[in-house]
Amino acid sequence: MSEGTQTWSEHPLLADRRREFLGAPMHALTMPETLALANEAMANRRPLHHTVVNVAKLVNMKQNAELREDVASADLINVDGAGVVWGARLCGVALPERVAGVDIMTNLFALCARNGYRPYLLGAEPHVLQAVDLQLAKDYPDLVVAGMHDGYFKPEDEAAVVAAINASRADCLFVAMPTPRKERFLKQYRDVLTPSFVMGVGGSFDVYGGKVARAPLLVQKLGLEWLFRIAQEPRRLWRRYYETNTAYVGLLWRELRERRRSV
Repeated sequence: MSEGTQTWSEHPLLADRRREFLGAPMHALTMPETLALANEAMANRRPLHHTVVNVAKLVNMKQNAELREDVASADLINVDGAGVVWGARLCGVALPERVAGVDIMTNLFALCARNGYRPYLLGAEPHVLQAVDLQLAKDYPDLVVAGMHDGYFKPEDEAAVVAAINASRADCLFVAMPTPRKERFLKQYRDVLTPSFVMGVGGSFDVYGGKVARAPLLVQKLGLEWLFRIAQEPRRLWRRYYETNTAYVGLLWRELRERRRSV
């Protein structure tokens, strides 16, 4: 099958590395492999829809069939969450490493600057978006941002937003909106959007723009980035993380019990 007719699901790397854990599909890929696929998509103008799964999303996918379908339909699904990596390994699903969405995004900014690709930034608050644009100008003076639009638009404005993205002739699209809104947006418009590589980045603009501090590298390696986030906004986040992590432990326990019974 020629490259022009080959689907991403048939791509040798993606076909070989597709896994399933807790009923959710994901790809056992490293960061360099992920970036190579994104570069391949933009270089060859082949539409590639990217997403990630983490503990919160896995739990929500169990309760939200639409979100589960939106995630499962993506071409490339990275594992963004140490808890998912550890849990999957515990259940016998081999995953090489955590590939965090914010790190994919920042690496792709550098890739765009090197290769002349033009990103479009969609989402976050207007002042955060401006901060991201300023930081990009400092980090990558040669990078051309195709366009920007904040995330505060109504459903009836979506068609106009999509038209603006397409008119910008962007090579890639980063969508900084919360789950499940960004997943629904990308699934709904994936066949209309013209940027070759599209991905949801959640709160990554807040991090890159300096609104939210990223956990130190050691904390990230220990898988405690979620605890660092709670420490920054305890009143807003403690209950969310408590409920999500408790639900995940329950799902993991049931999965382990079922696997032991089937042995």
